[in-house]
Amino acid sequence: MTPQPPPVATGTRPHFTSMPDLALRDLGGAVVWTSDELFAESQNLIKTSPAQYQPATFGHKGQVYDGWETRRRRGAGVDQAIVRLGAPGVVYGVVVDTSWFKGNYPPFISVEATAVEGVVSAEELVSDAEWVTIVEKSPAEGDTRNPFTVDATNRFTHVRLTMYPDGGVARFRVHGRGVPDPHFFRYGHFDLAALENGGLITACSNMFYSSPNNLLMPGRARNMGEGWETSRRRDDGNDWVQVRLAGQGRVSLVELDTSYFLGNAPGAATVRGRDGDGDWFEVLPRTDLQPDTRHRFVIDLDRPMTEARLDIYPDGGMARLKLYGTLTEEAESRLIEQWERGEA
Repeated sequence: MTPQPPPVATGTRPHFTSMPDLALRDLGGAVVWTSDELFAESQNLIKTSPAQYQPATFGHKGQVYDGWETRRRRGAGVDQAIVRLGAPGVVYGVVVDTSWFKGNYPPFISVEATAVEGVVSAEELVSDAEWVTIVEKSPAEGDTRNPFTVDATNRFTHVRLTMYPDGGVARFRVHGRGVPDPHFFRYGHFDLAALENGGLITACSNMFYSSPNNLLMPGRARNMGEGWETSRRRDDGNDWVQVRLAGQGRVSLVELDTSYFLGNAPGAATVRGRDGDGDWFEVLPRTDLQPDTRHRFVIDLDRPMTEARLDIYPDGGMARLKLYGTLTEEAESRLIEQWERGEA
């Protein structure tokens, strides 16, 4: 796999492609409406894996594409697809990936977004939602990952991709920061580190094989590729990842899951925390880990924290990092006040 740069530290805006993809099917995203998908279905847009292509594979409707492809328009109009974000949040940028679409890609695209309360039907989104343009009509290239920075601070629940006039797009990536409804945090312990709860990777020593964002995905990993894996260290150091939590909270259970990492699991790990800009303190002391195992540790620590740092020794792979706990009363009140003011 191609090496990728790690995210930058907290306090600066990272390049948006290092942020999690809020539209992924694996995160709960779905294409809920499309104007046309005659040649290739729109759900392909939000697959996790890169688009694949095998020449001369023809079905009843023509060449089989791993993407979304519409019929050729013979009059005015555009084609559109609406995606419900798996994790509603602030969008930092999008990538319209036209891989393998060479003579049938859209020459122009635009992207809009909206925020709706509750669960609404596709018909309501089409007829009643108020859409905000986050990417103006812009040229797109074929067989290319076309990136577009988004300068918005609003929380969105859905995005709408428009092709002018028609064509094919392989993948649609919507990178950003999850912003959940904080009222749901009142109902017991939850994973303070989860992407869908507002957790965010802020720094990482190495992400050679796969992104540390995978650590904070929901559920269990289904294979090694759905975790975080570093390259092999040839020095005396160790690899680590830093996470901003959903808010100031107290962690009561740590889960370190090495599932599917057999000959490349870390030998040991530590977890530390800090509150704001304070000093780091120990949450889980250095503990030996086993390959392909879900480790769970009850934490007896009545100390609030806003960030966590996982150190693995010396390197290797981890499927999931989960930090179960509760928000402090102050943090919960602050998040709810921000929510009611419409701040993200």
